[in-house]
This record gives sequence, structure tokens and C-alpha cells, in this order.
Amino acid sequence: MMGERVWKFRDHTFDLSRHGLIMGVLNVTPDSFSDGGKFFTAEKAVEHGLEMAEEGAQIIDVGGESTRPGSERVAAEEEMRRVIHVIEKLRAKIDILISIDTSKAEVAHAAIQAGASIVNDVTGGRGDKEMMPLVAESKSGFIIMHMQGNPRTMQMEPRYTDVVSEVADFFRQQHARAIECGIDPMAIAFDPGIGFGKTLKHNLELLAHLEQLRVHDRPLAIGVSRKSFLVKLIDSSDMEDRLAPAVALTSLLRARGADVFRVHDVKENANALRVTEATLQRTK
Repeated sequence: MMGERVWKFRDHTFDLSRHGLIMGVLNVTPDSFSDGGKFFTAEKAVEHGLEMAEEGAQIIDVGGESTRPGSERVAAEEEMRRVIHVIEKLRAKIDILISIDTSKAEVAHAAIQAGASIVNDVTGGRGDKEMMPLVAESKSGFIIMHMQGNPRTMQMEPRYTDVVSEVADFFRQQHARAIECGIDPMAIAFDPGIGFGKTLKHNLELLAHLEQLRVHDRPLAIGVSRKSFLVKLIDSSDMEDRLAPAVALTSLLRARGADVFRVHDVKENANALRVTEATLQRTK
């Protein structure tokens, strides 16, 4: 299907050349763009996390701060209040990988103590100088995402000379920084940050040239689920209409080299991924 590509951290080793991973999104926020705070209470969040695991997610990505365009920062104490109890409950109930979606080292540290083993940082390690040393010390997996600007301003007027080469350059720079901080290179994955400081054209350019974003043969994580650029392509404002295009992209992008898929609708995307992989393996 593709050359061997391994993601390894702590006692977990994934050969992503054979099977991609589904990361289920668990927003424990009152203002998520995709679910409008539907899982804001700890009980509902845990229930939804368990449901996503049952539907085929290998990772549950827990976030307590909205990063939708225009969103404001949340204090670390409030972010921890939202997510730590959820992570503890999930860890007690099920043996599944848990990721903490945060750019604050203080939150990541508490989440790791509660049972998370991956840090998913939308700032790619730039938002908090303590983040990379923490990831190194805890031997956690680390997803470095690219974002131009910050969530509050990122969609106002994003500009690039060459979005593909600029995102790839950012990945190389942050990879070097991560290694300097002592992070195991095998623990690193990259996310081009679709919709994070990008226009529709920028998003499509990145998705069309995934392999040009590959740095040191590290895994690529992709999040297109329910994002607004899909609306512009299908001319529909209905959130439900974003599902089919997102599932189609899961299949297409797996064939193009994506490894980890951050999704809201786990069952549909997990099924699409497995059928795609079975087909790709037949074409070897």
C-alpha cells in the first residue's frame, strides 16, 4: 500500500502503512462549531467517548477549549475543569488511547496524569514554551499542527506565497525544535491544520499535495470533518450535508497517504477507511 511508516510512543507502536487510525473528536465545550455544546457535561462526554470507541475509534481526542474561527481563549483552570474528569472516567472504563487537544502545557500535564498519552497541539508547540519539554519528559505522542495566526483572527485574511511549501517548512522547523527538546522523533506526527488560517483554495492545495508535506516520513493527521470549507464546495449550510464529503475525503486521503483521521462521525469514517484499505491492499 505504501512504505512502512511507524508511529511509536510509550508502549504503543502503530504501523500506519497497514492501517490508518480514526481519532474521535470529543469537544467538552459550550461553544463547539460542530456540536454546539452537546457533550459539555462530563457524563454526556464520557458516554459519547465510549460510543465512539464502540464505533471504531482508536483514539479519543478530548478538548476543553474551542478553536473555531473567532473563538476566545479559555483559562487553563477552566480548561482542566472541563476535561480532566472526562479523561479519568474514560481511562477507568475503557482501554483506549486518549489525546488531549490543548496548547497549554499545564493542561497537557494534568491530562497526561489523568490518562492521556498523546498531545494534540494546534499551535504546533509554539503556544507554550513548556509544551515540548513536557512531551519529551512524558514520552507522549505529539501531533504538531500548523495554524496561521490564532483562532480568534486566523480566518480574517490568511495569506501565503506557497501554502504547501510554507506548511512543510513549518513542519521541518518544529521537527528540529522537538528533537532539540528531547522528543523521540518516532512519537511525532504532523497536521496541516485544514481551516486554521487557510482559505478554501489553501485547503484544497494542501489536500491535493499531501506527500509534499511529509517530513522525515512522519505520519500525517488530517481533520476535515464538518469544516466550513465543505459548505463552500457543496453549496449547503446544513451540518448534516457535510458528512458525505468528509467520508469521501477519508477514503481519498488515505489513498493519498494520510494516516490519522480526526472525525466527529466515527462509524461512517471508520467503515470508509477499512473498505479503502482492503481495496488498496488488493492493488499491491
